[in-house]
Amino acid sequence: MRVVPLVGMNGIEIARRYYFDEVAPGLAGVPHAAALLGPGSEVLGYDDEVSPDHDFGPRVQVFRPGRDTVGEFFTGILGFDPGAGVTVADWLLTPTQLLASLTRGAVFHDPAGSLARRRDALAWYPDDVWRYALAAGWLKVSQEEAFVARTGSTGDDLGSRLLAARLTRELVRLAFLISRCWAPYGKWLGRAFAELPIATSVGPALAAALAAPSWPDREASIGTAMSTLATATNELGLCPPLDPSPRQFYNRDIRVLQADRYTIALSAEITDPTLRGVLERVGVRHGVIPRLPGTIDQAVDSTDLLGDPARFRAAAPLLGLG
Repeated sequence: MRVVPLVGMNGIEIARRYYFDEVAPGLAGVPHAAALLGPGSEVLGYDDEVSPDHDFGPRVQVFRPGRDTVGEFFTGILGFDPGAGVTVADWLLTPTQLLASLTRGAVFHDPAGSLARRRDALAWYPDDVWRYALAAGWLKVSQEEAFVARTGSTGDDLGSRLLAARLTRELVRLAFLISRCWAPYGKWLGRAFAELPIATSVGPALAAALAAPSWPDREASIGTAMSTLATATNELGLCPPLDPSPRQFYNRDIRVLQADRYTIALSAEITDPTLRGVLERVGVRHGVIPRLPGTIDQAVDSTDLLGDPARFRAAAPLLGLG
């Protein structure tokens, strides 16, 4: 077999040439599908000169009817076959980094459409699941949005910086939800965020928050970013629009979005019976704010769990699924 040269090509192009030059000729007349999907920085298009030091080079996945099937491949990664449909539980239990790895990459041969059908099924959340994920994302923001100023005002500058970083991560993940784009795992989260159109308007404020020398500057920049994302949430039309401007936190000298207003508004528009059941099971606090655990990514931050379908699919009770 001739070795495909790696110099000057990214991983997807290497795989493409490998398939068409070396693999496809040997499969002439044999029904099959071929692609480069799943784990790997090259699948996301983020490989560089460092990538060849491990798990990199000419490779392609070949699927044949009756053996090494497309359905088995997707089930091995997700714990279910999207070719048979995607339930609400499937959506809530599937990490977005895996959805990104299966909907990006490249398909080289798919005459029966078996790969296309599954990738199309995973393209994005149904509207009610989308509302639910957005509601849970805004809830996470609301739970800490006042603390950047609260910690900073007590002289705890490190605590204020840590909270600003935590909020920045949650706002970045909200930007992916608003943009209808699957967020990858942490190594490439910032790079993928920078590619979102909304990053041009919200990115500078988030960068300023992380670099701010004082907690008032940090609070102001986080507030700007929250307002920008709140306006973008309004424009989705998934719930009645809300005032996206910051406001005073009780009677304290702290400015917040009061992000849980979006949690309440988005949750109120959900009609899917499975999600209504989740809302009923998890209950509310302060009489009106749903206690949403959210999707698996929003509830759990463990690499080992998010990469193991047996483990993340066992988390259904944690997410309020019956």
